[in-house]
Amino acid sequence: MTTWAGAHLGAILLAGGRGSRVDGAAKPLFIVGGRTLLAEAAAAAATAGAHPITVVPHLQDAALPVTWLREPSPFGGPVAAIVAALDSWPVEADPEWTLLLACDLPRAVAAVETLCDALLRLAESDGACLTDESGRRQWLAAMYRTSALRRAAGDLPDHGRDLAMRALLAPLDLRSITAPDDLVHDVDTWDDLLEARRRASLAITTRQKRSPHERSATYSPAGGIG
Repeated sequence: MTTWAGAHLGAILLAGGRGSRVDGAAKPLFIVGGRTLLAEAAAAAATAGAHPITVVPHLQDAALPVTWLREPSPFGGPVAAIVAALDSWPVEADPEWTLLLACDLPRAVAAVETLCDALLRLAESDGACLTDESGRRQWLAAMYRTSALRRAAGDLPDHGRDLAMRALLAPLDLRSITAPDDLVHDVDTWDDLLEARRRASLAITTRQKRSPHERSATYSPAGGIG
């Protein structure tokens, strides 16, 4: 099992949802900056050394090095998906930390790098989530101690179906990691998608204008921009 900052790390990537604000489209399959949001999330987890990487629910993208998990009750919400993913992991092989990531972040690689850096400062807490500049917590861009997550999940009725994230996370002692808004800006609407593509295009154009030395210093092989 791979480690980050000396800690074992696994990942649960949430790729479900009805996509009601994008006419029912599968948001994780939207392409931004040359790859899907799902592929960006998988790259973020892989770059952090996460294993296992479990994606809920199953989407057709055989090229990704992940484990696919079908939801026992489709559209049961993120808490039910998290509980199902945890249930699929052998308890005796649990990673120390669980990266929880929604597959709608165009800059997931950079977001996860920020979370992993925070591991060094979490001490005895149960985890940390990214927070935008207004103070709004991003529960699905977070790192949680797996043992604490399992205990909280075990107390939920009906395997967490239709419950809010607060129902799962209320017992946990969590820290907030403030991040720039563009790092945690997700894709919820068609306008969000257009804006994400505009920003990605601008970042690529800016990178191409830099000298080769500058480009090598800021480009991550997994596709993240430093």
